[in-house]
Amino acid sequence: MKPAHTFTVLSLAFLAFSFSIYLEPALDAAPSTNPEKQMASEGRLVWQRYNCQSCHQLYGLGGYLGPDLTNIYSAPGKGETWIRAMLKVGSAPMPSFTMPEEEIAALLAFLKATDASGRADPKDFVALPTGMIQRK
Repeated sequence: MKPAHTFTVLSLAFLAFSFSIYLEPALDAAPSTNPEKQMASEGRLVWQRYNCQSCHQLYGLGGYLGPDLTNIYSAPGKGETWIRAMLKVGSAPMPSFTMPEEEIAALLAFLKATDASGRADPKDFVALPTGMIQRK
């Protein structure tokens, strides 16, 4: 196979895989009856929809432009008010978002649940075919 054909085939495969990850909603085994857990699950979808992982990390995995947000909810001087302000106003590298209040609340629930899970080393996790991670 010629190099140009190989490049074309690999590029098309990459595009197909990218579309499959970003266009399909994340699948949950069953909806939760716990309202906090359900809200956190919806917040994870907001995290994915706004592609937060391209700049931010969770558990040391993700982008490097913004800070790791694993424990941002309980960090001194941070918390819900600070996160809301960053979403609405932004900063030099972070754009402001015009999210509906429902999405902000869901994202806050997701970050609160992530914070409550503790700290973790990326080596303790495995990447799933869905693009998510899971503890080994």
